[in-house]
Amino acid sequence: MAVDTEQELLPQKKKEPSEDEKRKAKIVPGSLMKALMRPGGGELTPSEGDQVVYHCTVRTLDGFVVDSTRSEYGGKGIPTRHILGKSKMILGLLEGIPTMLKGEVAMFKMKPQMHYGEEDCPLSVSSSFPKEDELHFEIEMLDFFKAKVVSNDFGVVKKVINEGQGWESPREPYEIKAWISARTGDGKVILARTTGEPYFFTFGKSEVPKGLEMGIGTMTRGEKAVIFVTSQYLTPSPLITVEDGIEEVHFEVELVHFIQVRDMLGDGRLIKRRIRDGKGDFPMDCPLHDSLLRVHYKAMLSEDKRVFYDTKVDNDGQPLEFQSGEGLVPEGFEMSVRLMLPGEIALVTCPPDYAYDKFPRPADVPAGAHVQWEIELLGFEMPKEWDGLDFKSIMDEAGKIKNTGNRLFKEGKFELAKAKYEKVLREFNHVNPQDDEEGKVFSNTRDLLNLNVAACYLKLGECRKSIEMCNKVIDANPGNAKALYRRGMAYMTLGDFEEAKNDFEMMKKADKSSEADATAALLKLKQKKQEVEKKARKQFKGLFDKKPGEISEAGAEDRDLQNSGEIQENSDKLEQNEDDKCSEFSDDSIADDYPRDWLSRFWPAGRRIFSALGLNRCSIL
Repeated sequence: MAVDTEQELLPQKKKEPSEDEKRKAKIVPGSLMKALMRPGGGELTPSEGDQVVYHCTVRTLDGFVVDSTRSEYGGKGIPTRHILGKSKMILGLLEGIPTMLKGEVAMFKMKPQMHYGEEDCPLSVSSSFPKEDELHFEIEMLDFFKAKVVSNDFGVVKKVINEGQGWESPREPYEIKAWISARTGDGKVILARTTGEPYFFTFGKSEVPKGLEMGIGTMTRGEKAVIFVTSQYLTPSPLITVEDGIEEVHFEVELVHFIQVRDMLGDGRLIKRRIRDGKGDFPMDCPLHDSLLRVHYKAMLSEDKRVFYDTKVDNDGQPLEFQSGEGLVPEGFEMSVRLMLPGEIALVTCPPDYAYDKFPRPADVPAGAHVQWEIELLGFEMPKEWDGLDFKSIMDEAGKIKNTGNRLFKEGKFELAKAKYEKVLREFNHVNPQDDEEGKVFSNTRDLLNLNVAACYLKLGECRKSIEMCNKVIDANPGNAKALYRRGMAYMTLGDFEEAKNDFEMMKKADKSSEADATAALLKLKQKKQEVEKKARKQFKGLFDKKPGEISEAGAEDRDLQNSGEIQENSDKLEQNEDDKCSEFSDDSIADDYPRDWLSRFWPAGRRIFSALGLNRCSIL
């Protein structure tokens, strides 16, 4: 109770006033007067976030019309639209509009500082406008409603008439069916609602005006809305021809249906088109996480639609069951199924590199073939939760997932393998060993997983991340030979030869059984360093003028290369023994270059090599 009292007594940080609130604070009594000319209906008045639609006529005190939205006073007949709290407005209307009812007509008498004569007024008028005079603003409140601002410049605004179902909205390249009609801002019908079938178009293909498409992109299935679109968003389209001079169009839209079409890669090559809706909400009810999936599918060649496999025919009518995240089906197939709902049927068009070029190819599928899969997701089972399991059961489950990761690593599927190890590491955040023995098993397993992730990063060329994972192990156990070895390999790949040497030397001291491997690694490091330096000298040969004495060190290094045969032989022995003695996986040599800046594009070790060649102060670079 005392804590609550103390919190109440603490000074509360005041909210910074908005620009409109700062402007309103300057209003003085008598500067804005309101006279009711016609009462409105209801009890509600506009509030912040509402779009207000009104006619406005400005007169001098002797009745001369200065400006008007009404056609009878020389205006265009198009009411003004503003979003309270967002649109720029003169101060008098900013204060007066929120007092009006729908249908009300009122006269606001304003001093200059309440309209365009305000100091730093956010709106400008022509030089002929009498902004230094006291004026009458006659306002007729036609309508106000909560509005969805679609474009930041208020060129596209949506008014919801009937709410839709679900929360999914169409996006490129979805296929849309909608009833659409359109009027100009002054009420002239320019597109009547079609009879027969709703209008069909593909999102993102410029088949409707840009502003209309932007508005439809915020709608849900079954929603009915009015979309207000100003001229800059009325782009040409097959739907409607907008004449010059039309400032805005009001589209009344009922979104009847849309077919989910997903560009899975973003380049138009892997396309998933939903044929039949599934059950549930997208994507919450999709098998996004690793799951046991059951599907029926029919596979055909895209070119001639020849079916080369059908589970309902070739699998005795039994569906295919597979565990996602284990590389058991082509990558494009699994990517698509993960975004399906139970009961959904989808047609997937897949390029060869995501189909069978990197997966065991059926005998009757030619190399480089584009394929189509018609897939029905029958259902899926989520993986077993670890809550409530004892320590042994948890470690058994972790071992199964780790073994799957090991298989994927050996198959060269490093991303998938990494995902398996990371999954276990995430689950380990909620595991609490109960005694020293469990703690030791848990710690050793976690270290192995971190080093397995490091191995994956190394294979993927992300050496810095590999080093970070090794550091997690070394921070807790500085003498871990496997972690030192793997970090040394990552440093060597980056060209950080001194750091690599330190790790291999430390490895020799920390674990006598790994001395042979550490020695071989040091020989391999020496060879790689000589190769890089030789490459640098060759690449920049003749670029600099050197005195004879300046190349003596480089000459000595060249002589060292005579021993490269012995170094290579020892290096080969190192790679043969890596699996058994230092690593759960083999660390075959990885590509030399992982550029981090413009200098690295020329050679990996960058400035280190300049220093080794005595060129670290070369001004040309």
